[in-house]
Amino acid sequence: MTPSDSSPRPRLDRRTAIKWMLTAAASIAIMDRAAAAGTATATTKAAVGYGTDPELNKNYKPGDFWALTFTAGQRRTATALCDVIIPADAKSPAASAVGVPDFIDEWISAPYPGHDKDRALILDGLVWIDAESQKRFGNDFADLIASQQRALCDDICYVPKAKPEFKTAALFFNKFRDLTSGGFYTTPEGMKDLGYVGNVPIATYEGPTPAALKHLGLA
Repeated sequence: MTPSDSSPRPRLDRRTAIKWMLTAAASIAIMDRAAAAGTATATTKAAVGYGTDPELNKNYKPGDFWALTFTAGQRRTATALCDVIIPADAKSPAASAVGVPDFIDEWISAPYPGHDKDRALILDGLVWIDAESQKRFGNDFADLIASQQRALCDDICYVPKAKPEFKTAALFFNKFRDLTSGGFYTTPEGMKDLGYVGNVPIATYEGPTPAALKHLGLA
């Protein structure tokens, strides 16, 4: 992985992002919820949700559901961290290439129970990871080389083994990793990476094979 550049990346439209969030919510709900216990303080103004039946065929604009949260700097840091967690490889693109930072922004901006805790944890965590990057290497996280990014993440990637001074940061990383993977693996690219082939039409069933019939004594 190379340090994140400042060029704009393609953004998901709101309709796609909201549909994605609704789909991914089921998978994220079964992941480790330890991050919700983080002691973060970031807040944002109250917003109105989409109710019980959003019009998913409508092209929503920013603010139609709720205001998004990430600043340009937070988005850049989040993008770099997403790509440390799920980098591009021979099988699939990096997390940011399929819009995972947009998904995370939608998730933490949503005005529903639990999302406010996630928002606080993620925003404070992004502040921490840039500050720690500056402290160790003299650059923001997105500007570090891959080995420096991995070295920093190694200290916060597993809550039970994190040093006391990194416990809160490890809770942040735990939640951010859940959101990154929950988002990525509900995209077509992520499902392909997993080898998931559900919801794909198959050839017309022509009955059991001759070998199976012979085994059952029917041929």
